[in-house]
Amino acid sequence: MGREHEWNTVLREPLAVGQAPVLVLVEGEAGTGKSRFVHWLLGDHKLGRTPRLTVTFTPSGAFVAQEPAKPAGTASVVKVAGARPASPQSQGPVPPRAARLEAASLAELVASLGTGVPVLLIAEDVHRADEQDARALRAVLAQPPAGLFAVLTCRPEELSCPGLVLRAPVGYPAGLTIIRLRLGPLSKTEVRQMAVQALGEDRCSEHFVTRLHERSGGIAQVVADLAAELTMVRPLPGGTAQSGSRSRLTARDVDEAAVPVRLTELVVGRMAALDEQPRRVVEAAAVLDQAATEKELVFVAALSEASGRTALTAALSASVLHEFALGQYGFRVPAAAAAIHQLIPGPVRREMHERAAEALAARRPVPWALVARQQLASGRIADWLGNMEKAAHEAIEAGNHQLAISLLEDTLARPVVHESTRGRLALMLARSASHGPRSDQTVEILRRLVDDPALPAAARGEIRLGLGLLLLLGDQDGHSSHGRDELVKAIEELSGRPTRAVRAMSALALPYWPRGSLTDHLAWLARAEATAAKSGEAAAEAAVAASRAAVLLSVGDPDGWRHLEQLPRDHDDLRILRQSARGLAGAAIAATWLGEYARASELLASAPKLAARNGQGCVQQMTPGTSLLLSMMTGHWAGLPDSARTLLAQADEMPHPAGDARLVLGLLALAKGEWCQAGTWLSGASVSGDDGTVPRVAAASGGRIRLAMARQDLTGAAREATESWARLRAKAVWVWAAELAPWAVEATMQTGQLTTAREMVNEFAAGIESRQAPAAAAALMWCRALLAEADGEHCAAAEHYRQARTHLQTLPRPYEAALAAEAIGRCTLAGSTETAAGISELTTAADELETIGATWDVARVRAQLRAHPSARRRPPGRPGYGDRLSPREQETAELAGAGMSNREIACTLHLSPRTVEQHVARAIKKLGIPSRQALASLRHNDQPEN
Repeated sequence: MGREHEWNTVLREPLAVGQAPVLVLVEGEAGTGKSRFVHWLLGDHKLGRTPRLTVTFTPSGAFVAQEPAKPAGTASVVKVAGARPASPQSQGPVPPRAARLEAASLAELVASLGTGVPVLLIAEDVHRADEQDARALRAVLAQPPAGLFAVLTCRPEELSCPGLVLRAPVGYPAGLTIIRLRLGPLSKTEVRQMAVQALGEDRCSEHFVTRLHERSGGIAQVVADLAAELTMVRPLPGGTAQSGSRSRLTARDVDEAAVPVRLTELVVGRMAALDEQPRRVVEAAAVLDQAATEKELVFVAALSEASGRTALTAALSASVLHEFALGQYGFRVPAAAAAIHQLIPGPVRREMHERAAEALAARRPVPWALVARQQLASGRIADWLGNMEKAAHEAIEAGNHQLAISLLEDTLARPVVHESTRGRLALMLARSASHGPRSDQTVEILRRLVDDPALPAAARGEIRLGLGLLLLLGDQDGHSSHGRDELVKAIEELSGRPTRAVRAMSALALPYWPRGSLTDHLAWLARAEATAAKSGEAAAEAAVAASRAAVLLSVGDPDGWRHLEQLPRDHDDLRILRQSARGLAGAAIAATWLGEYARASELLASAPKLAARNGQGCVQQMTPGTSLLLSMMTGHWAGLPDSARTLLAQADEMPHPAGDARLVLGLLALAKGEWCQAGTWLSGASVSGDDGTVPRVAAASGGRIRLAMARQDLTGAAREATESWARLRAKAVWVWAAELAPWAVEATMQTGQLTTAREMVNEFAAGIESRQAPAAAAALMWCRALLAEADGEHCAAAEHYRQARTHLQTLPRPYEAALAAEAIGRCTLAGSTETAAGISELTTAADELETIGATWDVARVRAQLRAHPSARRRPPGRPGYGDRLSPREQETAELAGAGMSNREIACTLHLSPRTVEQHVARAIKKLGIPSRQALASLRHNDQPEN
């Protein structure tokens, strides 16, 4: 963890000194991690056997614990005023006891722990120490014994004398090293780490973590308590709960979570000590529920300026409220506002909300959404509705569709909204939803509205269009096929609005989704072109032009590049620029699957920029997943798993690119030998079955086939090959077989179906004829090499692999190019007595795979090298490695650390499972690690990573 590393850096030198006395002052508000620091310090191996004295100050007094206890027969017995001395027969640590500390007895207590050796003194929560106890600590620190290492923790906001940890100046001697640690709020990254540890990575969406960080104020204890509250949130409507919880958490879940008991008691307890007027200022802050000025707080509290200032000062002094930016006040932990808010009597609360709405309306610019929420809380429904609609309009005009969606969802979810207003707001929501992030709540709201018979057909059609696009891009749980059905219905309802109808037809023309053949998609494109031409509307024609370029490129039609160049990049009409941005993003996706990586990189840079100019958030959501795929394909693997996990955390907002992230994580895990993880990532609706995009599912199928073959499950591999090939045949976009074909053909051949494999290769070749698809062309060469190898024509196979490798290097596809080098070496060794060339190819493959980080593939290739007599260069006899790992132990340990079983490692390295077991056992012993699981941290320096 980051803070432990920081603490270790700060204390490394003082801990190493040993004899010079050291004082560490640890300051932090309640819940910021002072106890965590102490726990970390006590676990430090440098202090593990150091005699220690722990004093914990509580409201009930001081509790003392001494370790180790003085053995019987020593010169002195520990003396603490008010405490019973230890029994002479006591052999274990002295149990904690309530004690009054005195200067002389505390010094004697410290001295009794050992003279002339390091002594650890920990005094926790010294802000609770009374004067007599504080005087005792001051006396010890004013004349610290040699070797004293003292740690004092406190809450600065609760010190009786601000700035003086022990109530009065200490008079620290010059020889005392003083280190001050101020523990502040956690960063968003640290909050994410805590949330993932408590709730699981799959449950922590990006918006959830952001909101958790905001509402907790970054206070570690509040984060932990809120996470505990969120472990049992309700399941989704219509869904089934798993272990009492649903899979993804949202910002709304944080807002609806109960205020933790610790936080409630802390803030309510501090407030109870205030007089009436300071309490009214605190209540005003709870009603406003955000940082506010002195003037606003005083106005909402209904106090005079002078009385309000005095009351605010008292609330600040009691640490109930805090100052943020200059002149901005509120709760350090925003969630605390809810604890205070619920204690305000109803009539008083409504009046305060009315004044809060008036105070916020005086801001410039007016925060209409905040004003509206205050009006809703005060019961002014008409004003709330009008201002919420005004806020949504402002958000849409600013291009902030995410905010608009949130505001409209919150409004439409309330039954007090009149039907006529509901339809108007639903149209706004549907239009924003096509530009912003997907939301399950948006889907549910729009589904209810399209079933409303009172809505006019055109309004229903436009709402249905938004619903259909949301479902189509949802990319999970059967949504895409439902989205297709909704779009077909919307086209009929939008007969009088050709621009919107063309948008639906254009979406249906894209061939990425599993339902419908290429012929169907091209028919929709032709219908969209005819409708747009008939309408004469520029926006409709722009939508068709963008779709035409994307559709043609997705199937490898080289004419698509010409149409792409004709899309305007600069225009006065933002509607036309939005369509161009959509076309560029679609072309980037197509280019990535085609193997046009240079073009894809250029488009991935230009599409988001154009989209940002016209506020089209959906385009900016399309490109991150494609960027991950491009990085994986072109061999830029460094940091890629972290980037993929970050994108996966945003699955609620961007489900489509999250599917790309799963594919990337799965294929990387496969190459690294992390097969259990690979199987997990390569499962799920977004990468398998009948709902993920066709090219992604095909690529994932290729990964699943490789995984099954590696595990010697040839039947499962062949079954996956048959099913995935049938899906591609139904779609008839054969350029998307590039990531599947070699593995599907190999699996089919390995089960003895050589004739079927030849038919597959011929079908693939016919399907990409006249298509411009470099990745598919290289895959076809690979497939032909496999057929030649199966026929025993090893020289011809090597030549086909060599051609494929050349193409793959040009693309570039360094990982696949290295695998091709492995195949060249294998065929060369099998088909020729000249072995040097084959050994050279295998060596090259191993080096290239090691460079890219493909741990499993490296081990497999090196096993092939060792298995060939000509590759053995070492002299006879077993070399001695002493305490270092042998090369075979190194490989075995790395694969075991990746999670592979002994049988799987044995298959990869051509060893027996018993030999693998012995290698793993020796590696664990040599490395001095406790278990097989610790091998996960093994690196190439033969040492576990700290």
